[in-house]
Amino acid sequence: MNEENVNTTLILGAGPAGMAAAMELHTAGTRVHVIEKDTQVGGLAKTLTFKEDVGVFRTDIGPHRFYSKNPYLYKFIENLLQEKWQKVPRLTRFFIGGTFYHYPIRLGDVLKKIGLWNACRILWDYLCERTRKYVHPRTVHSFEDYVVSTFGRTLAEFNMLNYTEKIWGIPCNQISIDWAVQRIGNLSVVATIKKMFIKRGGPKSLVDTFYYPSEGTGLIYEAIKEKLLTGNQQLSLESEPVTIEHVNGAVTQVTIRTPQGAKLIRPAYVVNSIPLTRCIQLFSPTPPEHVIRAAQSLRFRSQVYLFLTVNKPSITTDNWIYFPDKDIPFGRISEMRNFSSHMCPNGMTSLFVEFFCFKGDTIWNASKEELFEMSIDTFEKIHFFTRQDVLNIHLLKKEHVYPIYDLHYAKHVQTVLEWTDSFSNFYTIGRPGRFRYTNQDHSLEMGIHAAACILNKQKWQDTFGKEDEYLEQGHIPETTTNETSTPPQKDRGPVATSSGSGRRDSDR
Repeated sequence: MNEENVNTTLILGAGPAGMAAAMELHTAGTRVHVIEKDTQVGGLAKTLTFKEDVGVFRTDIGPHRFYSKNPYLYKFIENLLQEKWQKVPRLTRFFIGGTFYHYPIRLGDVLKKIGLWNACRILWDYLCERTRKYVHPRTVHSFEDYVVSTFGRTLAEFNMLNYTEKIWGIPCNQISIDWAVQRIGNLSVVATIKKMFIKRGGPKSLVDTFYYPSEGTGLIYEAIKEKLLTGNQQLSLESEPVTIEHVNGAVTQVTIRTPQGAKLIRPAYVVNSIPLTRCIQLFSPTPPEHVIRAAQSLRFRSQVYLFLTVNKPSITTDNWIYFPDKDIPFGRISEMRNFSSHMCPNGMTSLFVEFFCFKGDTIWNASKEELFEMSIDTFEKIHFFTRQDVLNIHLLKKEHVYPIYDLHYAKHVQTVLEWTDSFSNFYTIGRPGRFRYTNQDHSLEMGIHAAACILNKQKWQDTFGKEDEYLEQGHIPETTTNETSTPPQKDRGPVATSSGSGRRDSDR
């Protein structure tokens, strides 16, 4: 077995959080070694490339877009991408009952399309719930309780409860209220009405512009990879940890499986961004029994994707579209050309189709031909394209995509993280690493913060992704070159964090 005995920080997982930590530590002159199971960096934010006879198609794993309240993140990415960093207008819709509606909701658009009777039902239910809050408040325990009490039953069932159950695969009365507070904490009917008259401000869903790399969001992480390799840092692809050994509250050595065989690394620090449930299984000695039981109680939702290359110049003008109806097998589609023209050959387009599932279920086990046959009727009925327009069908599968916020998840996460955070040289970060639904900007911030903790020899400050505000508000600068901010430095005082960074519903 090969051994590595250097004063290095070992980073497990090359997703946004892990790569951001690696970049910050590299910039500060610290040795890093990044371990990634896949053949490519970026995690769920990687960009995939498909070379076909007609040219090169690129796709992200679902729609990614960037905006944040933290100016340093804009500077961080602009320094990596330079001119390959562009502003994109947002257009999204949802398709319910055979009709397209704008998202975020435009009240006039909805009222015109649902008819007077349904509009009256929505208003009546909403007013009843508002009155009930003062007379006999509803007991709120779950996501369903929250959205019904906030919006009324009719509006909640229109496009919230159905899509949420489609994503998570469990009833909304079994989903934690935390999901509602995190996703739609500041969204309301009043905010939607205000949006009709006031362009700026309002909840996060009302951001109309975002930044995007010209050749896909994975360009960010490929740029970090090149910086690391040019700087003689280590990056091991197709590699994964198999044991994490610890003594007296500190990780002492990690065994890695690589294509060249097993390797033993004795790092100064470990930054983990692989799924928390998997990470716990690697510790030796094993964690206490109550920690193991808590980790075993946590579940992730998986996804299966079809990437269709299409012989048409365009399908829609949308960046992405939601499909809440349960009789449609997929949940969301993205047309990558509408993010950047560099994502498709001239005169061609593509469609990224997302199916929500659990590993091992019918959707997970379906072939690409079966999934295509499930979907093509819908696309033909809404006049997107015909089966003859499809050039190629590509199938992808991903585990550990969404941490499931069931009614009891919070206490289990707290139990596990209290144990992992007790180590003096181990930091677990990112969506899978902290079992928290964070998106690209918050994951980047977690990595930057972990680097700052290492450089400043400080403990983790767990503030990311906890603010009670909707996920889509952010700062969209006209230019990022004049933004002022300070990255983590070895000689700094308190570690800088940005607990108010925005996230978005459309990011992974």
